[in-house]
Amino acid sequence: MRRLLIAGNWKMNAVRRSAVELAAAVAAQAPAESTAVDVMVAPPFPYLLPVGEALGGSRVLLAAQDVWHEPPGAFTGEVAVEMLRDVGCREVIIGHSERRHVVGETDSRINRKVVASLHGGLDVVLCVGELLEEREAGRTEAVLDQQLSAGLDGVSADQMARVILAYEPVWAIGTGKVATPDQAQSAQAHLRKRLTERYNSGTAEATQILYGGSVKPDNARELLELPDVDGALIGGASLKAESFLPIVEHAVEVTRRRG
Repeated sequence: MRRLLIAGNWKMNAVRRSAVELAAAVAAQAPAESTAVDVMVAPPFPYLLPVGEALGGSRVLLAAQDVWHEPPGAFTGEVAVEMLRDVGCREVIIGHSERRHVVGETDSRINRKVVASLHGGLDVVLCVGELLEEREAGRTEAVLDQQLSAGLDGVSADQMARVILAYEPVWAIGTGKVATPDQAQSAQAHLRKRLTERYNSGTAEATQILYGGSVKPDNARELLELPDVDGALIGGASLKAESFLPIVEHAVEVTRRRG
């Protein structure tokens, strides 16, 4: 059975004090090691160190929101893989829709970041997802195929053990809209099918695929119960313990019912 992962992407939010307080609250309520649920938080770059300290010896994973694909050097404003590892990161989010559609990152650059992160010792959360006009044009699967194929170029089946996918319907991020259970399950099952074709059934079955798109306490349980949803990548609801921790609790309940 695949473990569930509840990941909080804090985006460009918080100041040092609120970041540390939130991290401490999440660490204090993290599920026990015997529970098949993992928790991750991804604070802004300036707060990785204090948040990591606040997480202490807890089971909460520390992730970065982005990374650069070159070794340290003359790249003003960027952060290297080894720098993230040095401050305690184990994972990095790559290809988030805001990086793709606001910053303008290409599939090629995203792939370079994926490859560099894996080679440098960071696990990867690779985000894929379609725009509203792409869904309305019936191109959801074609978009996912392109982003998945490009993002995983050069990534071996063995390396896939260190890659998590996150399906983000872009039209449902920060809008209050949520993909219906059928829409979410269909897209995530399609991704798993493509992994089977690209690698093998074992790799596909072992890969965690998160759902990301306005996940909140009142809709999380229904989404987490879907067979191909292995957790959630959460934005706004991850910024307060009182909205993030109930989602973690829902994940724990779902795993208990699955036995």
